Amino acid sequence: MKKTSFPIMTLLLIFLISVKVSAQKSEIVDITKVTNTVNRTISVKSGSQNPVLHVNPSPGSGLIKIKHRDFQTGVIEFEVKGEDVFQKSFVGFAFHLQNDTTYEAIYFRPFNFMAVDELRKKHAVQYISLPGNDWPELRESFPLKYEQPIGQNTNPVDWFKVRIKVGPKMIDVYVNDSTEPCLEVASLGNLNTGKIAFWVGNNSGGDFRNLKISRD
Repeated sequence: MKKTSFPIMTLLLIFLISVKVSAQKSEIVDITKVTNTVNRTISVKSGSQNPVLHVNPSPGSGLIKIKHRDFQTGVIEFEVKGEDVFQKSFVGFAFHLQNDTTYEAIYFRPFNFMAVDELRKKHAVQYISLPGNDWPELRESFPLKYEQPIGQNTNPVDWFKVRIKVGPKMIDVYVNDSTEPCLEVASLGNLNTGKIAFWVGNNSGGDFRNLKISRD
């Protein structure tokens, strides 16, 4: 028995490691599979490269819900392009959606990326948790806690990469190839699972591509 116990334990360990690695494997999500949109119209540009989902601007915030199983914790990656137009470019991602008004989101204000005003630069990336924790309430009660600069010179009209690491309690946001998060916040509210969607803010459109998700 002693001779066979070691190989059995070794095989078991290899199996457990492989299960963990496979669970964390990044999955390419088909962004053309939109279940529905909220307060927005969209178009998809397909070609030799990966599809680009274009969102048309409109008053109020908007959601483009992507067909995918419920997301709990893990890493969300995508590329996005906004505009350098003051107060008209808010682009990001919503997760843990329960309905059209209950979710968490990370979004960016590209028009603040390279602003001369230092305070505007500090309002480049934002976390919200709705209802109850939208940006006005968070800015007033917790200045510069749930919004931060992105920490690098990113052209506001170019594509940039976003990586959102969602843990059981903390959310970390990375831009492009940075190894340091530009935003670290504790999740607000009691949301821990739900649907996913691209998100745009008031009067904002945007372009999205290359969505990948890995689940813990």
